Amino acid sequence: MDRAIFGGGCFWCMDPVFRALPGVETVQAGYCGGDLEAPTYEQVCRQDTGHVECVRVDFDAGLVSYRTLCDVFFGTHDPTTLDRQGHDVGPQYASVIFYLNEDQHVRAIGARNEAQEAFDSPICTRIEPAGKFWPAESYHQEYYRHNPEQGYCQFVIAPKMAKFRKRFSALLRGA
Repeated sequence: MDRAIFGGGCFWCMDPVFRALPGVETVQAGYCGGDLEAPTYEQVCRQDTGHVECVRVDFDAGLVSYRTLCDVFFGTHDPTTLDRQGHDVGPQYASVIFYLNEDQHVRAIGARNEAQEAFDSPICTRIEPAGKFWPAESYHQEYYRHNPEQGYCQFVIAPKMAKFRKRFSALLRGA
């Protein structure tokens, strides 16, 4: 099993996207990139810990490649907005790929460079070595699946998932 860590805005939005891909075994919401040990959601929201909301994806590289995960990452959020995704604003919503080895580092740079062709504005996604990943609180795990009727899920995540399903239909489980 391989592992990847992506920060692309709210982890509630990224979780269902990666879960929909064949070869993805687990997705865990959490925090990475900061200095504070075992940060809480409230601490990260203070915007002074250096942590980014992210997802840790465990995947079978024989079924889905790291590069494909990077392509889905760039295709499902706006990597041109600094520390912002829609109405979610702050450094905890930064666009970041946390790489776990040099191969991921090289592939992430390649994916970012190729993705730039699809955007008029410069991509500001950071590519950084992964520090310690801290799992988010249990109520953040699989938030969309557990709370589909919640307002944020209805007005932000559901439309994002519809766009994702349309754009990446060939990659989806059962496709």
